[in-house]
Amino acid sequence: MRDGYIARWKGAEYDSSPDGAHVRLYSPTGGDGFVEVADGRFRRGVPIGELEDFFYVRTVCVWRGEPFFVLGASGDWLRLEYRGGRSDVARSLGLEPYDNGVYQIWAPVEEVGEIAEQYL
Repeated sequence: MRDGYIARWKGAEYDSSPDGAHVRLYSPTGGDGFVEVADGRFRRGVPIGELEDFFYVRTVCVWRGEPFFVLGASGDWLRLEYRGGRSDVARSLGLEPYDNGVYQIWAPVEEVGEIAEQYL
């Protein structure tokens, strides 16, 4: 489930994060110019002008007829965050309050439909 900035550089897509006029690219395998920053995680800075594309992606879905973001997965379960903006609906679905106006739940993957990436 992708959720974050993506940069396309030299024909490949990388998880990334903006850093002023540069973008930090992250790779699980490294490569030319990448520096290991954690076990199995490599980083390289690239000027934003060298990128072929740069965008934000979220994974979205529908659960019990309502719209959600997919935040993560664990086995046969998905962590969902309600994006419908109605607290009465969130309460009726039994969602857990996570923050003010933010509701989340673990849902069985077989109950979740219309999973798609949304590009922002």
